[in-house]
Amino acid sequence: MDKIRIVGGIPLYGTVNISGAKNAVLPLMCASLLTDKSVVLTNVPLLSDVTYMNSILGGLGTEVFNGSDIINGNVCKRYTYKTTDILSTTVPYDLVRKMRASYYVLGPLLARKGEAKFSLPGGCTIGVRPIDIHLSALEQMGANIKIQNGYIIGKAQKGLKGANLNFPSPSVGATCNVMMAATLAKGKTVINNAAREPEISDLAKMLNSMGAKISGAGTSVVKIDGVNDLGGTIHNVISDRIEAGSYAIAAAVTNGRLELINAEYDTLVKPIDILRKCGVSVEIANNSLIVDATNQEITAHNIITAGYPGFPTDLQAQFMAMLTLANGVSEITETIFENRFMHVPELIRMGAKISVKDKNSVIVNGVKNLSGASVMASDLRASFALVLAGLAADGETEINRVYHLDRGYETVEKKLQQIGANIQRIKEK
Repeated sequence: MDKIRIVGGIPLYGTVNISGAKNAVLPLMCASLLTDKSVVLTNVPLLSDVTYMNSILGGLGTEVFNGSDIINGNVCKRYTYKTTDILSTTVPYDLVRKMRASYYVLGPLLARKGEAKFSLPGGCTIGVRPIDIHLSALEQMGANIKIQNGYIIGKAQKGLKGANLNFPSPSVGATCNVMMAATLAKGKTVINNAAREPEISDLAKMLNSMGAKISGAGTSVVKIDGVNDLGGTIHNVISDRIEAGSYAIAAAVTNGRLELINAEYDTLVKPIDILRKCGVSVEIANNSLIVDATNQEITAHNIITAGYPGFPTDLQAQFMAMLTLANGVSEITETIFENRFMHVPELIRMGAKISVKDKNSVIVNGVKNLSGASVMASDLRASFALVLAGLAADGETEINRVYHLDRGYETVEKKLQQIGANIQRIKEK
């Protein structure tokens, strides 16, 4: 497995181009299964998860054509998806185990083909994250769902029908999956207590451009009137708010100044508010955010994760890395996933003072300096938290198991090198 080596203590300056959103592009790719026309996605990030999803779609019968575009002077990937017919409705374990988001094929396959079979999903080890909400909603829409030999098998031989659905919690995955399925269902579907994340609004925007009838995306009540068929479209993937937030913290922990091109303030209101309260300057510019922490002392702040528009769980680990160097004591409470403090022991190895209050909360006592160490990445966002700690630390940090990074951060070492970081990837033989 590859490693990343960082020599820390260097302030970061310059510009970072924020890529297309990982959490948006994966359901958008799966939505291409809903039509036999061409679906073109632009601003697609170069991520291993995109490669995995392309393999899954190819196995189902989708033709995948890749190209490139120039957006704001930067080369971005463009993919064209055409599923003239769905040749298989089975997604094998070997593909699913690499990426939890493979479950996004379930709704489109049931909607268009009336059947789906895929292995129970894998992905990051940050909690159980059951897909019960997905399955229960699809059953209420007329699907017959069973789990057999490690596979979820769904059938809707008479097609899906609209339903009034009440989610027990606002699940992003379930909202996307059901929204896609409902576009071709008979009648109206209403999702109550829907998730409100920007990635859901982006999916609805694309589906509506294909001929779907969706209203309320981005609110807690989403309504979908089923249509007979959908057409093709060209859609530009939204910018990745989590990547933008991660690089904003990179400026903060190194006392640097970065301009984040394509970062969208409206999707980062809560994290930016906390950055400002911690002493970091964040200015809104034309098509960018300017994050300035030069000569600034980071101050402590309490954080509680929540569904959008609250503080995102996907930035919890990165903010923890910053708060290890803050003046004062911070408390971080994780309400979304039950196992998302796996980075704590690794930060402690680097000199952080963090104590576990209970299974959902930790206390962070800020220290003056972190020290480089050999650490192990446990999941995608924890990986970047360790990168941040390494950028701020005295001496050399070596991060192992960095394949997690490639799932959600495009060319991370290249982007950091361009803004002054002493970072390199060590290829393991």
